[in-house]
Amino acid sequence: MYLVFKILLTAIVVVLISEIAKRSTLIAGVVASLPLTSLLAFLWMYYDVQDTGSIRDLSINIFLMIPPSLTFFVVLGIEDSASTSIPELLRLFISKSIIWESDTVGFGQSGNSGIN
Repeated sequence: MYLVFKILLTAIVVVLISEIAKRSTLIAGVVASLPLTSLLAFLWMYYDVQDTGSIRDLSINIFLMIPPSLTFFVVLGIEDSASTSIPELLRLFISKSIIWESDTVGFGQSGNSGIN
């Protein structure tokens, strides 16, 4: 039941942002840029394991993922929508993120990358 509650609350946040975007993309952008997802993840993680070290590691990994996340928005803003489809942009974003992660953080290596 708890898992269903977590899924529903998180889904409500996403649906709320998409509904706001239908009326105002600026307001939806402001709401989406808030660290709501991160805060929800911290809340769920603390409730589940009550380990602040895990939350700290998660916050560090979220911070490390900001640069590849920003590349998605830069590419999406620059790319001409008539010549490139959204799935192609998502594929480009994912591949660039994986390359960045493996080069910068040491994806798959032991250490403080947070990936065990």
